Amino acid sequence: MQRTDDATGLFEAHRARLQRIAYRMLGSRAEAEDVVQNAWLRWMMADRSAVAAPYPFLARIVTRLCLDEMKSARARRETYVGAWLPEPLMEAGEAEIDEDDLTLALMVALERLSPLERAAFLLHDVFGLPLGEVAEALEREPGAVRQLAVRARRHVQAARPRFPVDRAEGERIAQAFFAASISGDVATLRTLLAEDVVLQADGGGKVLAFLNPITGMARLLRLFAGIRRKWGEGWATMVQPAWIDGLPGYVSLERGAVLQTTAFAIEGGRIAAIYITRNPDKLLQVAAMGGPVRS
Repeated sequence: MQRTDDATGLFEAHRARLQRIAYRMLGSRAEAEDVVQNAWLRWMMADRSAVAAPYPFLARIVTRLCLDEMKSARARRETYVGAWLPEPLMEAGEAEIDEDDLTLALMVALERLSPLERAAFLLHDVFGLPLGEVAEALEREPGAVRQLAVRARRHVQAARPRFPVDRAEGERIAQAFFAASISGDVATLRTLLAEDVVLQADGGGKVLAFLNPITGMARLLRLFAGIRRKWGEGWATMVQPAWIDGLPGYVSLERGAVLQTTAFAIEGGRIAAIYITRNPDKLLQVAAMGGPVRS
């Protein structure tokens, strides 16, 4: 058996990657941290002398804990008020983009998968574990896991952008949208939005938010024009531009009181989807740090 300090050092060497797996599985920073901490306890109690490769072993523990957590999480989401979006994770700069290359749009697409499909796709396609190790983690035959990954890949393919937006272009579009939306500049908004743009907002029943997705440029133009008439110019202020799980966006305050993050999926130079997170429970790290937040 390894000494405790050696075992702790081995675990800490893999903690960040385990944290990413847990977050991508659960969509919640707090739940991911709980899972990783539980994995550490199990690692410390395990017979580590029988572990040839620590990372696959730890990834299996995290995956199984996440699958257990997802059962109760799905039950909670059945009673969730309005749309559910993953907790926003913000990047401070280009050098800090997560190595797994999953955007918020893809995270939303993953929500449509079964827990096993999601795990198979993430472990094999995203985090690069060999199929045999994924099968062991999921306690399934390799052939069955291959089929899970194929089905998952098919579901998320449409959400993966064919041409990722240039960073400078994404920031320009995000800031242009903010300026046009608070001023009610419908003409500019029309040049920024795709015809079939979709807006989703997550308030969790804690703050006012749109309960259902809003689809189509015409509806969004009427929406922002109406907000401008109701609240006047300057109804929101930008706290800072941000990249949120690989998408351009910003942190803002509505009427000086309600904090929110806004992220944009951009296709062909137009905004195809808008993701707004207003649930204060999901913005604790943003509020506490007053700046970029990462897992």
